[in-house]
Amino acid sequence: MPFGRLAGALAITVTAFVATGCGGTIDGHAQPAIDVVPATSSATPTTKPSTGKPTASKPAPTTSKAGKTDFQANIGDCVALGGTVDDATIEKAACGSRASNYKVIGKAKTSSGCVSDRDNYYAETLNGIETGALCLDIDWVIGGCLDVGGEEPVRIDCTEGGTEPVKVISINKNSDSVDDCPQVADSGFKYEERHTVVCVESL
Repeated sequence: MPFGRLAGALAITVTAFVATGCGGTIDGHAQPAIDVVPATSSATPTTKPSTGKPTASKPAPTTSKAGKTDFQANIGDCVALGGTVDDATIEKAACGSRASNYKVIGKAKTSSGCVSDRDNYYAETLNGIETGALCLDIDWVIGGCLDVGGEEPVRIDCTEGGTEPVKVISINKNSDSVDDCPQVADSGFKYEERHTVVCVESL
């Protein structure tokens, strides 16, 4: 089933903050793009929109090719992305911490420059034109638990429950099938372009 704010691949515009000077408005945009596939199924997730992004054999966008965002984060940093459609929030968070829900996996001039199988992105616009984007994946931690049933993933205690609570069992690199997941996992998150599967157990 699709993960995120809306089923399918519709962009959601969220206002991040208002820039000072020149009367320009900087808006943040986020678009979730991840699907869950049962570990016992050979089904393929819904196809993401084609955006001409780097393939697995090419490196993710580097800071030299990135646009500019007022929110500063490096590749490998983790963030807490949240808020509402009208009042988005993004801030740095320690990876694996209770606050962290995404990890920065790349930077691009626009959101279309992010790898196609990213979980989300945060892009800022100035007067309606994107000035830079952070490409985001869920901050998966093996043995850790998340509730992936809300608008954004939320780290939880494994006994806490939630709308769609899952425990991360393994992260399989160089894998294209959730059938490769350990038997205890009952579903997985496929990253088709990067040939990675995050195997999870539903709680």
